[in-house]
Amino acid sequence: MRLGVLDIGSNTVHMLAADVRPGGRPLATTSDRTVLRLMRYLTPDGAIAEDGVRALETAVAQARRVAEEQRVDALLATATSAVREAANGPEVIRRIEEALGQPLQVLSGETEAELTFLAVRRWLGWSAGQILLLDIGGGSLEIAAGGEELPDAAASVPLGAGRMTVEFLPNDPPGEDDVERLRAHAMATLEPVRARFAALRRPDHVAGSSKAIRSLARLVGYPAPGWSGSERMLLPRTELGSWIPRLARLPASARQELPGITPDRTFQIVAAAVALHAAMTALRVDELEVSPWALREGVLLRYIEQLGERRD
Repeated sequence: MRLGVLDIGSNTVHMLAADVRPGGRPLATTSDRTVLRLMRYLTPDGAIAEDGVRALETAVAQARRVAEEQRVDALLATATSAVREAANGPEVIRRIEEALGQPLQVLSGETEAELTFLAVRRWLGWSAGQILLLDIGGGSLEIAAGGEELPDAAASVPLGAGRMTVEFLPNDPPGEDDVERLRAHAMATLEPVRARFAALRRPDHVAGSSKAIRSLARLVGYPAPGWSGSERMLLPRTELGSWIPRLARLPASARQELPGITPDRTFQIVAAAVALHAAMTALRVDELEVSPWALREGVLLRYIEQLGERRD
């Protein structure tokens, strides 16, 4: 069976097609990605401007064409923080569904965290024990922790890289004072979450699963042997913290010359680094491992599970 997952996020509209079967590992066949950075289109009242909605419609129509070309049996269309929090969200959803030709599932922040946690659990396996997950998107930061496939705690806070860039780091390069304001805001925003997760058992394994985290790991992290001989990428908090002033001094055009920093992430990577460092500090994380599986794989895995249950 071939499934497609359409992830309408704050940064990108990404359609992943994969061959799946109950009990098996999803095998990706096609990936179609359009960079939008929707936070650029937010109006002062929190709505997505008309230009942004039209860009969404175009990207969704493109993803639909690719899904049809790939002959997917079902397209699982989801949207996250940028759409769910927009002041004109209902109208944006209506227009996306018209371009898509089917309903759109708008995920809550906690559901997004739970699905990403499921993907990371499956990737790391049961031997990883108690897992703590951090995932930074364009609009929000998701955190989840637990020892099973469903987390014991899941949270979403408005510390996404795109959102924080627009709100706190409007200049290129950002000033030191603005970076410090963002750091203080991130720590204050994380305080209620910190208390909640501090009450849980200490994690045996900490994972990060977003494109921003993967980019930062390529910049400041290091590889280590995996359990099956494969290579893992580890990201230490100390090295991340030491890189933040250097990243902030560089203009966006120069940051994309650094290892791991792609052109679509160069404007937001400083905010991502500050938010991630704050989360690691608040949650007492010294180092995390990068997971290549994230939300899209979680959506696929949950659908496969439900398909198997219906057949039983």
